Amino acid sequence: MPAMTEYRFSTIWCIDAPIDRVWNAIHDARTWPEWWKNVERTVELSKGDRDGIGAVHRYVWKGVLPYRVVLDMRVTRVEPMTTLEGEASGMVEGIGRWHFTPLESGTQVRYDWHVRTRRWWMNLLAPLARPLFRWNHDAIMHEGGLALARRLNARLVSIEQR
Repeated sequence: MPAMTEYRFSTIWCIDAPIDRVWNAIHDARTWPEWWKNVERTVELSKGDRDGIGAVHRYVWKGVLPYRVVLDMRVTRVEPMTTLEGEASGMVEGIGRWHFTPLESGTQVRYDWHVRTRRWWMNLLAPLARPLFRWNHDAIMHEGGLALARRLNARLVSIEQR
């Protein structure tokens, strides 16, 4: 079986909306399928404490490529209006971290995704498919920024993907 393949992605959205509205939309993962077409389903498996730490959600993601990614995300850090972090397990494992920064006219949202693929076919194809996996991830995040702006009746000022 091929070794797990590691990926690091960063996406920065600048949205012309107040930080509290942006935070609330991202923090409430149960509603993501309502506005983010790439999130087919979220299921709350565990509530966590009063701040949400320890909560576990199962996500089903569908990008442009013909496969779905199913993962569980356990919330490990909540700093309201600043940081939301979780540990992924399932088809991928690793850390996802949202950072929120108020801007003069809106909010900057940065999402860092550092994961390893756990499926044999992903790891087997990685040497050739890595650029496609990145493209797929970038397409999902691009759509997410546009969808969040629509949800908030705001403008996506810019998007940067690394």
